[in-house]
Amino acid sequence: MSEPLLSINGLSTGYAGVPVVRDIGLEVHAGEVVALLGPNGAGKTTTLLAASGLLPALAGSVTVLGSPVDAKAPHRNARRGLAHVAEDRSLFSDLTVRENLRLGLSGNRAQRATAQTAALGHFPELERLMDRQAGLLSGGEQQMLAMARALASSPRILLVDEMSLGLAPIIVERMLPIVRDIADDLGTAVLVVEQHIHMALGIADRAYLLSHGEVVLEGDAAELAQRRDLLEASYLG
Repeated sequence: MSEPLLSINGLSTGYAGVPVVRDIGLEVHAGEVVALLGPNGAGKTTTLLAASGLLPALAGSVTVLGSPVDAKAPHRNARRGLAHVAEDRSLFSDLTVRENLRLGLSGNRAQRATAQTAALGHFPELERLMDRQAGLLSGGEQQMLAMARALASSPRILLVDEMSLGLAPIIVERMLPIVRDIADDLGTAVLVVEQHIHMALGIADRAYLLSHGEVVLEGDAAELAQRRDLLEASYLG
């Protein structure tokens, strides 16, 4: 197997010098969807923040596309091909859908137009909303915009934090398969945090389960989906 696009080795990180996650190890390869699961407070979001360079490591390392992640200048990681869809979506509510999308675009005019068209191809619902302020969109539309903006940068690595947060199940069922399509069609390495366990395992290749800041279970997603007892015990324990 080729080298992973995202590699986390022995990572410990947290806030104000206090570790929230300890000795985390995971990797994501091109064209692969990896689910990061666990109960609230397990350290999933903290792990994603460190993976994107928004939170420095206290120990261990994060490697993106063969180079150490840059926690001092996270924008450099984006330029290298890493996109992060945060839990709060991080949209500019006063800007229109069109203006928010432009923030994810790079290259010359033709390249930007092609990237925008490709991103909107996954979310055609946004095309009629291009001139509407992002703050006036529904929760589902805002999540579509956040994803489309990330895709507009043509990322090699995509981190998605709680895509389903606050959304109706029917919207989640609409959006999670797109994560699978992105990996299959673009060869993107995707690391997704998701509370809908079985939906996430349904579109993932592999999964890691966090509990109290440590990886307690990992393996093939299809196999883990059959071990409901282990998953429930980890969440309850």
